[in-house]
Amino acid sequence: MAKPSPKHAGDQVLVDLGLAIRKARIQMKLSQEALAVDAGLDRSYMGGIERGEHNVTAINIVKIAAALGLRPSSLLIKAGH
Repeated sequence: MAKPSPKHAGDQVLVDLGLAIRKARIQMKLSQEALAVDAGLDRSYMGGIERGEHNVTAINIVKIAAALGLRPSSLLIKAGH
């Protein structure tokens, strides 16, 4: 299991992105586990992303957005960044 980023966990940008991902997932009526599977990521890692604990990579943002049927840029816009 990936550990939270010691330097970036809780950064407002990551928290906002995690909330945007969570809201989109809930709107699509997906469980956290289903989204993780669809994105090819571990469920516990996905939970950490949604909580703003991980400094998520661009490739993982692309994977998550694809699993949600969204453009990666729309997740950042929904996050307010």
